[in-house]
Amino acid sequence: MEVNQVELTISAVEEEQYPTGNQPEIALVGRSNVGKSSLTNVLINRKNFAHTSSQPGKTQTLNFYHVEDQLYFVDVPGYGYAKVSKKQREKFGKMIEHYLSSRPQLKGVIELVDGRHEPTDDDVAMYQWLTYYHVPTLVVATKVDKVKPSQFNRIEKQVRQVFSMTKIAPFQLFSAQTKLGKEAVWNWISQQTGVK
Repeated sequence: MEVNQVELTISAVEEEQYPTGNQPEIALVGRSNVGKSSLTNVLINRKNFAHTSSQPGKTQTLNFYHVEDQLYFVDVPGYGYAKVSKKQREKFGKMIEHYLSSRPQLKGVIELVDGRHEPTDDDVAMYQWLTYYHVPTLVVATKVDKVKPSQFNRIEKQVRQVFSMTKIAPFQLFSAQTKLGKEAVWNWISQQTGVK
């Protein structure tokens, strides 16, 4: 999709604030600083629309980005960041779980993992949770521009193994720098939402 129009509709912390209507939503999840905002910016053809930060734990709300008046990207707070208090983490956890398990407009989740490292226990737990709730999930390994192309197969094999993913479960390598994977991610979003 060629994106010309996008706006941050709301930064929500509770259900009453979610956008109304039936337009499809795609959520982006992953641990803090894995590149959710960078992926969003590449998908919507903007440099700094979704705020990227070198400080993990920056996103603390569900950020709804309205794309081309047809669908929403929902940037979810990162998990696994130790400097956020336990109470705050529990609050995030409940907000995220409620959204992901009960939102009828949610048509799929993109789970981002850092392609340079083995997935963390938090990454695995999130994938298992999404699988348990039958949420269609695309796993995207980010920052692969920092890895030699000869390692790409190893990255996919490692993620599939750690996640216990089947060979047909959707997986994609991605780089915000080179735009590798952008078209494939959009194709998956189109399949899930029906938006072309």
